[in-house]
Amino acid sequence: MNTVFYIAKRYAFSKSKTKAINIISRISAIGIVVSSMALFVVLSVFSGLENSLISFTNVIDPDLVLLPSKGKILKLSSQQENQLRDLNISYSKIIEDRVIFTYGDKQIVAFVKAVDSNYIHTVAVTDHIVYGQWLQPNTNDAVLGNVLANELSAGMYSNDKLLEVLAMKPGSGLITMPSDAYVKLPLYTSGIYSLNNIEIDNRYIYTDINVGKDLLLFGPSEYSKIEFKLENDTSEKSIISSLKDIFPDSTIKNRSQLNEGLYKMLKTESLAIYLIFTLIIIVTLFCLTGALIMIILEKKEHLKTLYDLGLSQKKIKKIFLYQGLILSVGGIVLGLILGIAITLLQQHFGFVEVSEGFPYPVVFNWQNGFVVVTTILILSIIASFIAANRIKILMNK
Repeated sequence: MNTVFYIAKRYAFSKSKTKAINIISRISAIGIVVSSMALFVVLSVFSGLENSLISFTNVIDPDLVLLPSKGKILKLSSQQENQLRDLNISYSKIIEDRVIFTYGDKQIVAFVKAVDSNYIHTVAVTDHIVYGQWLQPNTNDAVLGNVLANELSAGMYSNDKLLEVLAMKPGSGLITMPSDAYVKLPLYTSGIYSLNNIEIDNRYIYTDINVGKDLLLFGPSEYSKIEFKLENDTSEKSIISSLKDIFPDSTIKNRSQLNEGLYKMLKTESLAIYLIFTLIIIVTLFCLTGALIMIILEKKEHLKTLYDLGLSQKKIKKIFLYQGLILSVGGIVLGLILGIAITLLQQHFGFVEVSEGFPYPVVFNWQNGFVVVTTILILSIIASFIAANRIKILMNK
């Protein structure tokens, strides 16, 4: 066994004659264990929160969306449509814009999302219809979000009041008659959906694609966007590359890009928590540095003897560098074992609940373990190196 490592191991696992050094060593070891465990658990919690929040938004998000680079209209030629069919992927043509909905004396502003018959094969929206049914083709049916339906007090196929949608006509010049400024169409509530997401439930009212064309005055081959569903064995990169060839002047976004703001918020919060815990770990490792320096002072005569016996100053430094690493690695391993155990227990049994019946979301991820090991190991090397540098000062005295 390497002499330097052997001495470092003996120093790491043997008790010091000074009680204060033993106490500080134990505190530093416990601090590393707790820090490793806490950092892993916190990162797992943020992974769980990210998955949980993204799952709410991704319920009706397509895998890919094709958008016009300029303006609000995407023109689809017959040649481009034939090329889309050759890709053998599900897609749906969408017309979408912000409009006004009225129901009796109530009025709200929301998005009309006019979809074709293939939309239900692109997005699993029908799984979230809580009342009524999905749109019938070539009708004035409308499917409302649960929040919007409550705001309007709109029932399904009610004869008492009429749900109407109004959209301003595009153009310029003076308006002589108010009725000439907008397009008004009647709608009939056929269903209500709920995604347990207030923002989405309060955002869209679904109608047939023909209603969108009549309302927003779109041409036969004009749309707002095209949404795509990818099969499990389909490469996202290859499909994006093919779509860029078919639509060179359009923009393509995947799921993460559709929720870019939410992703950035989660990543920023996760980074902030990571930096806070890293600062706590740095403070904890001051104990390790202090313990090593006190051991060096206590072993001063031993170290001079080793130096006289031919052990170089560089190798003596390595003794305490290795000692710090032995203590750190042991603490990291034990802390990770505890952190993984807590994470897996919470993930499978949900002992800690946000509210009744809703366990705090956590996700076990090996990447989080790598982050913990890398962070604490690097900081431990720095802390041990600072302590080991005291050897030079002692040898010069």
